[in-house]
Amino acid sequence: MRKYKIGVLGLGYVGLPLAHAFSTKYDVVGFDISNSRVNELLNGHDRTLELSEEQLKGALNNNIIFTDKIDQLKECNIYVVTVPTPIDKHKKPDLTPLLKASESIGSILKKNDIVIYESTVYPGATEEDCVPILERVSGLIFNKDFFCGYSPERINPGDKEHTVTNILKVTSGSNEKTAEIVDELYKSVITAGTHLAPSIKVAESAKVIENSQRDVNIAFVNELAVVFNKLGIDTKAVLEAAATKWNFLPFQPGLVGGHCIGVDPYYLTHKAQEVGYNPEIILSGRRLNDRMGIYVANQVIKLMIKKGQKVAGSNVLVLGITFKENCPDIRNSKVIDVISELREFGCNVDVSDYWADSKEVEHEYGLTLNNDVNFDDYQAIILAVAHDKYKALNFELGNQVIYDIKSILKNFDGRL
Repeated sequence: MRKYKIGVLGLGYVGLPLAHAFSTKYDVVGFDISNSRVNELLNGHDRTLELSEEQLKGALNNNIIFTDKIDQLKECNIYVVTVPTPIDKHKKPDLTPLLKASESIGSILKKNDIVIYESTVYPGATEEDCVPILERVSGLIFNKDFFCGYSPERINPGDKEHTVTNILKVTSGSNEKTAEIVDELYKSVITAGTHLAPSIKVAESAKVIENSQRDVNIAFVNELAVVFNKLGIDTKAVLEAAATKWNFLPFQPGLVGGHCIGVDPYYLTHKAQEVGYNPEIILSGRRLNDRMGIYVANQVIKLMIKKGQKVAGSNVLVLGITFKENCPDIRNSKVIDVISELREFGCNVDVSDYWADSKEVEHEYGLTLNNDVNFDDYQAIILAVAHDKYKALNFELGNQVIYDIKSILKNFDGRL
């Protein structure tokens, strides 16, 4: 295997752990357009908490540098793109970060370099959207002068067991030789091993259906929760009984947000519609999951009315704003839908979350976190995220409404 110098573009939840993993075997240059993010990492701190201070400082002392200057990647011969692939307000794929990253790479691309994309995309995006930019900006010819690979990220933010090296990696390349190089590259740092897909489009498709499948399954149990609530049946008890069968899939109802599950299905449906097919199950599940925040807020309001609470002007506390438990990631959190709907009813809503970064929450959602709260000051409390600290809470049910979205509290008035 020839000597590689790897440039990783995007130092978020995906790129930083990957850069760290590669730095155990290769020289790595980590690039991010955010100067503040680069400075933070250079000072040995990772606000995503994916790397410990010890891991970060160890990497800085060895084979990794961080920069916001693309010229510092000129000597790299492998480029790995791990930038976000969000959706716009119309729920259409927004490839802007991906295309800008491709332009940046194109400006320094050399003969025989390999560009590997990890960002979640629809089938065909690498070769149909990114490669033309690489060719145009670099003046080089694809699969003659430079080559591409695709290896979808499988990072699970906040998960300290299933880290990047412990998750089997799907790999692919733009031709047979490149595919072998990409596979061997990842195999050298991924202890869980690799699966070499027959083409880039297969690898792209495999990634986008992973989260689409999960989204549909959660939509199913969310719909069950709505039905059982109308029937006066405890959904959690039903799922626990059904789970005694060996092949029952143990999905739980809840708010479906984050950078993957709440976004990826729209990438697949966009491509399907582009070729003349309108997906039914995928879009139906997405619509149902997108409505769950509003459903939760309405259930809380109904409970408040039943207890004789005045809704307009009432104080409501929401515990948790991150998209999942024990993780600072607030991207595409569906808790905001609950908050927005409650405010439509005239409620005063406070949000508390000891995991989330207050500046990020203010920037992303315009909310000011309040982590110094007195529960007695609120007419309703909503447990929105199952952080470990909240699992020990035990409320005395009275005139105050307690709504437990995640089914972890001992005493509560309602839950999904």
